[in-house]
Amino acid sequence: MNDLRFAFRQLLKNPGFTAVAVLTLALGIGANTAIFSVVNAVLLRPLPYPESERLVWLAERGPEWNGGSISWPNFADWREQQAVFEHIGVYNWNDFVLTGKGEPVQLRGAQITADTFAALKVRPVIGRLFKGDEDKPGATPVVLISHSLWQTRFGGDPAVLNQTISLDGRGFTVLGVMPAGFAFPDPLDVWVPAGPLSANADWQQRGNHPGLYGVARLKPGVTFEQARAAMDAIAVRLEQQYPESNKTRRVQIEGLLDNQVGNVRHGLWILLGAVGLVLLIACTNVANLLLARAAARQKEMAVRAALGAGRWRIVRQLLTESVLLAVAGGAAGLLVAMGALRLTLTLAGESLPRAAGIGLDSTVLVFTGVLACFVGIAFGLAPAWQARRIELSGTLKDAARGIASGRARLRHGLVVAEVALTLLLLVGAGLMLRSFHQLQRVNAGFTHERVLVFRVGLPRRKYPGSQQTIGFYGNLLDRLQSLPGVQTASVTSRVPLEGGGWDTSFLIEGQPEPPPHERPSTELQTVGPDYFRTVGIPLVRGRTFTEQDNLEHLRGTGRENSWGAGLNTIIVNEEFARRHWPGEDALGKRVRMDWPDNPPVMTVIGVVGNVKWRHLADPRGNVQAYLPFLQLPFQSMTVAVKTALPPETLVSAVRRQVLALDPEQPIYDIRTLSALREERLAPQRLNFTLLGLFAIVALALAVIGLYGVLAYAVAQRQREIGVRMALGAQRRDVLGLVLIKGMKLTGIGIGIGVTGALGLTRVLSSLLFEIKPIDPLTFMTIPLLLVSVAVLACWLPARKAARIDPMEALRYE
Repeated sequence: MNDLRFAFRQLLKNPGFTAVAVLTLALGIGANTAIFSVVNAVLLRPLPYPESERLVWLAERGPEWNGGSISWPNFADWREQQAVFEHIGVYNWNDFVLTGKGEPVQLRGAQITADTFAALKVRPVIGRLFKGDEDKPGATPVVLISHSLWQTRFGGDPAVLNQTISLDGRGFTVLGVMPAGFAFPDPLDVWVPAGPLSANADWQQRGNHPGLYGVARLKPGVTFEQARAAMDAIAVRLEQQYPESNKTRRVQIEGLLDNQVGNVRHGLWILLGAVGLVLLIACTNVANLLLARAAARQKEMAVRAALGAGRWRIVRQLLTESVLLAVAGGAAGLLVAMGALRLTLTLAGESLPRAAGIGLDSTVLVFTGVLACFVGIAFGLAPAWQARRIELSGTLKDAARGIASGRARLRHGLVVAEVALTLLLLVGAGLMLRSFHQLQRVNAGFTHERVLVFRVGLPRRKYPGSQQTIGFYGNLLDRLQSLPGVQTASVTSRVPLEGGGWDTSFLIEGQPEPPPHERPSTELQTVGPDYFRTVGIPLVRGRTFTEQDNLEHLRGTGRENSWGAGLNTIIVNEEFARRHWPGEDALGKRVRMDWPDNPPVMTVIGVVGNVKWRHLADPRGNVQAYLPFLQLPFQSMTVAVKTALPPETLVSAVRRQVLALDPEQPIYDIRTLSALREERLAPQRLNFTLLGLFAIVALALAVIGLYGVLAYAVAQRQREIGVRMALGAQRRDVLGLVLIKGMKLTGIGIGIGVTGALGLTRVLSSLLFEIKPIDPLTFMTIPLLLVSVAVLACWLPARKAARIDPMEALRYE
């Protein structure tokens, strides 16, 4: 307690030193606390299910692809033949329109098997889950609702159980309410059984993959490797039984947590490592401050030793002061962390999974406390170690003469370390900046300015046929195009950068037919007339779809009633044409889709530019094709509106036009293509911005550290400099003396930093776009920047040294 009271008084007596040290530590500890809170919530915290480490995610994979959805017949065979899982289930996504309970609203939902809930070991807060007989074809429609939907739409009334609600015009009985925060496979509103859909003819086709993915719980004692081997053995048997559909298909198994966070794991660990470097730089800065302060307190320590204080007693006192500083820095760091967290979540947008759990919880607070104490001991060891070697006679005779060479070497070494670590961060930030700049310059193949998009999901029971669906969207487009400021409007199954198209294999008429597992595939979209003009996809050759590319054009062919058979035209992208008809004109060529039931043969009527479907960083060369909406209409479509006005101003008018056609039809996913493009840039923007901020903080700390060492050295050598000037040294000689010393330290630090960066920047390779980890421009520019800033930091104390008056410096000699 005496040590604490004395340390507290010492820090209050030196408010300038205390403020600088606390602020430096607050930046380092606060940044680490913020990023650790993200890493903890996203990567380290287990999933909210019992024994979640035994949960696995399943999909289909091939020799050159993975993450493929599962066909229902394959899943049925997996479930019957497997012996490594306690439970195995599947799910996919579907949207529903809720009516009859106030204003119609679009609900996010999933079709899910009862075994999925058994694998997760989750229970509803009220009510019950599906039973086995409710998850089979012909069962009475039942539904589970989310806690948030229960609260907002049904007022939290327990009487909601056994009520019938209308989803897509069909009655579903509410069985239960899921717990608050339950978000599998995503934050959803409703869950309905998937089993009843297995009776559909297309679900019974082994070659059809209706977006199903699996979840299973490993049996106790079964490892991931054993499960993979067992499931692949089943896949080999299925390949032998069904070579047409299952050739080379295997089972992909990974941890459920890994599947949810796989895209951000590497980037978050890199950011945590970066803030760790910032904390090291902050520690070296504070250690330098404490070394300088310890030198000024040499006489005080000598008096303590002369009065009987042992070495351990003095060391303990100095460590107490450093830990007290660190605790104050940690407390201030929590404020920094709160601001940094808000910035991180704003930059991340929706790109961070499990973001709802990010915050300064008890685990993060314990981490901050432990980190502060560890940091306090770490940076307090250097001055404490120096203080144990006190020479009483020399110090008491003249405590003001010079600085021990050992302490000077230590301070110089700390500055070199700061410069080296700062260069590592600056190189990393420079690479991310170059990568982000390259990504922003990417030609995505479409125009994103002033395009409003929204989705409409027509209930199948209300719009059962193609003509009803086409009629609704045709009337809607006519209404939208009559709105002031609207230039064009069209429909599409998905817009660029949204993903969600479907891949299908095909055959080229007139070319040899390859085996099923070697057939080429393409990404397909169905689009309406004027779609390419609306989103600015350039037409290279031929024509786009018109009103004549419709079902009426096929009357009498006998092909208009089968799904997919009513198609006779197709538009392909440049990569499709280049790959399959090199050196030829693609127009007039014929393509047959590899569909199991009455596959259509279509003529290529146009070639359009390549488009980025999922991400701006998608690899070049994606094969894409478009089918006419008027021949293949879907109930759920995206409407795109090109306007001369700000798109946001049209939202109310668009909603009114939809409700005028159908008062029970909501719209959802309302956004602009510009906003969608910004969302796709969010992960890269997060990595670049945070790494850049950390590098700027590190640069500032390194400059301050270099300035502090040189300023202290000038103060210690004031009499020496005075003697030099009295003996004829010029101001430029003194200026050069200090500058050379500072630049020598900087040069050593840059040399060490560049060597380290050549190896460590390779870990950034997966985050870079069209930039190599060893980028010559970055590795030339960053050292020059650091040298320029270091010259300024050295010049200030050098100028002060050059202005020393010899008479003042030697007055007390």
